[in-house]
Amino acid sequence: MVTKQFSGLPEDADLRRADSLGREIFSDVANKWALLIIESLGERTLRFSELRNEIEGISHKMLTQNLRMLERNGLIERTVHPVVPPRVEYTLTEPGQALRVTIDGLCAWTHQYLGHIEASRHRFES
Repeated sequence: MVTKQFSGLPEDADLRRADSLGREIFSDVANKWALLIIESLGERTLRFSELRNEIEGISHKMLTQNLRMLERNGLIERTVHPVVPPRVEYTLTEPGQALRVTIDGLCAWTHQYLGHIEASRHRFES
């Protein structure tokens, strides 16, 4: 499936359409690793190793793939400092900061309903 180029038309942002750019963007950022990277960066600038230490369980490969995807979508900025060894830092862009507000809401929702969800899972599995 080929995603359409964005033309500014409402159907390009329609998440219900398989070929919409909106769905592709949603698919990119609505994964646990992307959400955790954005949340970890917050208002800070971090190096690759710092991000990897912040996000328990993420592999080198998954962190690399997600950082590239977030950079491609303009949500993070990657800065390479010309030193030996090279120092690479990541920070959220303005759109990334805006998305972080939504992620913060999702985190707050998770904390608020964690007990309810846990009880529901327990009932379901019984």
